[in-house]
Amino acid sequence: MREALFIKRNRNRWKQIQDNPSDHPDEMAQEFTQLVEDLGYSKTFYPISKTTQYLNGMAARKYLAIYQNKKENTNRIVRFFKYTLPLIIAKHHRVLLVSFCLFVSFVAIGLFSAKNDEAFVRRILGDAYVDMTLQNIKDGHPFGVYGYGNEFLSFIYIFINNVKVSLYEFGGGILFGYFTITSLIQNSVMVGAFEYMFYNNGLLRDSLLTIMLHGTLELSTFVIAAASGLVLAKSWLFPGTIKRIDALKQGAKEGLIIALSNIPMLFMAAFFEAFLTRHTDMPLWVKLLIITLSLAIVFGYFIIYPIRLKRKLNAADL
Repeated sequence: MREALFIKRNRNRWKQIQDNPSDHPDEMAQEFTQLVEDLGYSKTFYPISKTTQYLNGMAARKYLAIYQNKKENTNRIVRFFKYTLPLIIAKHHRVLLVSFCLFVSFVAIGLFSAKNDEAFVRRILGDAYVDMTLQNIKDGHPFGVYGYGNEFLSFIYIFINNVKVSLYEFGGGILFGYFTITSLIQNSVMVGAFEYMFYNNGLLRDSLLTIMLHGTLELSTFVIAAASGLVLAKSWLFPGTIKRIDALKQGAKEGLIIALSNIPMLFMAAFFEAFLTRHTDMPLWVKLLIITLSLAIVFGYFIIYPIRLKRKLNAADL
């Protein structure tokens, strides 16, 4: 059977399952069985077709819906972080990669610009902040800025501010990702200029070991927040085989979920910055341990675990 005829015969049923899925356990099982049969046929005769990819995604979502409707002792929050969020992240791994590449590129631009223009750092960070930091360096406390103020109040301010930035980058996706990209550029270039200032004063190693105590998680949230906005923009610009409004609704839901996934990391990053980063004299092994654990959280939960879960789900579908 030609692929076009295969699509024509089944398109209405697929659309019905996608737009109006049943909540009844028996009907859900029947829909899943039909999708698996269609997927098996499509994999056999059209293995590299978009139809196969489409059916594979639908079958995976249907399997997850059935799994989540089973009676379990696990509460919804645990299921969300164990299954729902990782699968959404896995679905948009390419967007996450694009966001990471943009972040690295803009940081590099910040470094290059600071190196070739002495006034660039001041334009980006402000004269007051640069003068204060240079004075701290002269006084032998280059990272003294992190020691100012009440720890708890600093934690609250940093957390709320970073959550606002994360949600702003997500919301910026509705206008074709313009504000998402501009926010990412601003934050990334600032990081590059900031690090060059310490590099220029022979403090790059100390800067990385100190600032990355909280920066490992905080900078990761920049990438993830930008990815959430790009998911929203992508759904609006490239709806694929479904109606643009339906694609936008789905992109908004999944983008928001990705943006909200930042909150636990933003909480930890704010806690580290307010309570730990100010202790610049802590042992090297403690700093390395915190940075390593932070990297393990980011790579483990946002890269490795979603890939493994998706593969396991695909194997179960087949």
